[in-house]
Amino acid sequence: MSMKILIIFYNSTMFDIRLKELRLEKGLTQKELAQVIQCDQSMIARWEKGECEPTESIIRKTARFFEVTADYLIGLEDESGTKI
Repeated sequence: MSMKILIIFYNSTMFDIRLKELRLEKGLTQKELAQVIQCDQSMIARWEKGECEPTESIIRKTARFFEVTADYLIGLEDESGTKI
C-alpha cells in the first residue's frame, strides 16, 4: 500500500505522541529535530500539539531519522511491527 493511501488512515493522535516520544528519547529539542528534518521549529510544535498534519515527505524523513517505519510513526503498527 502506498504512503498516499496510508495518509487517508493517518492517526494524528498517534503521530503526535510518537513524534514527541521519539524526539525526547533522543534528547532532542524541537529546534534540533527541525534542523535534521529541514522544517521550522514551529511546525514540530504544531505537530506535537495535533494542530496540523505533516506531509508525506516529512513523515518519511522523520521515520528514517528515528529508524522506525512510517506506519509506526503514523499509528498503523505497533513497536513490534504488527499492523494495528
